[in-house]
Amino acid sequence: MGNPIRTMIDRLYSIAIGGIISVLVNVSVFPKWAGDNLHKELVKNFHSVADSLEECVKKYLEDESEKSTIITTSTNEFSNEPTYKRCQNILNSGSKLETLAKSAKWEPPHGRFMHFSYPWSQYVKVGVVLQYCAYEVVALQSIVHAEIQVPYKLRVVFQSEIQEALNEAAELVRILGRDISCMKWSPKNSHIKRLHSSTKRLQRSMYLQYYYILTSTFEIDNPSKSFAHTYHLPDQREVVEQLECYHEITRKQLKRLYSWPSREVDAFEEDGEKSIKIVDSLESTAILSLANFTSSLVEFVARVDHLIEAVDKLSTMAKFKPADGL
Repeated sequence: MGNPIRTMIDRLYSIAIGGIISVLVNVSVFPKWAGDNLHKELVKNFHSVADSLEECVKKYLEDESEKSTIITTSTNEFSNEPTYKRCQNILNSGSKLETLAKSAKWEPPHGRFMHFSYPWSQYVKVGVVLQYCAYEVVALQSIVHAEIQVPYKLRVVFQSEIQEALNEAAELVRILGRDISCMKWSPKNSHIKRLHSSTKRLQRSMYLQYYYILTSTFEIDNPSKSFAHTYHLPDQREVVEQLECYHEITRKQLKRLYSWPSREVDAFEEDGEKSIKIVDSLESTAILSLANFTSSLVEFVARVDHLIEAVDKLSTMAKFKPADGL
């Protein structure tokens, strides 16, 4: 068999040469860095949140006056929607980001990450704040698919304010993701001011116009013309007609809902006192769902403020360069 010591030395040389070749191939030829994957995953989550928010609000503002005001959506249909899937992936990405951050700490400086002790843990913290934003998008999505929906002509009262706040919030989230992607810091004061001003307008409109909606529901005979003209509300007759149609559809749906066994609406007699109380409660809940949606959108804006702080801290720790022209 020859000299065993010589054989052992040759074997050690073979192992060392194989290890060196493997390292060179993984570093130079086909590199796969955990830090790069963490960076790309976080940027992708930013764009997913912005896209999901836009799709959710767009679906809520769609004209569905031709359809029933009470929408029943199965759990499977809700979970199969692209918006819900994107948010679910973001919510489940926490453990993945932590694993990538731990692996990235052991990697040598490479590519765009040439700093020693690069703040990979701050990437995870930014991802956590982004998850809270995704939670709010899921809440908005649940309101869109709720069984009880307010009529479209009452939803459209807030359309301009909601659309303005949506555009500013989605644009700011994309700017934050683009800054991380390019590893550059850009001033956001003007975007933040526009976002806050649009949110304040939405809140004022929500308080004033929501009060008007409730007033128009119970005091139809005495409308406030000056109020409607000042805040550009829909025509009073259209609101009344929509409310009457909505009340009628709600009563019919409620009859089917509380009947056992299931019967047609014509098989019922006049509504009793108990049914009327339930219908009134259902109508109030439908109107409150509109305020719930706008409040959830305002809450999303509040969470974006925390997201801005986390990204600014990351840009400072990672020493992002100023954007071009600064």
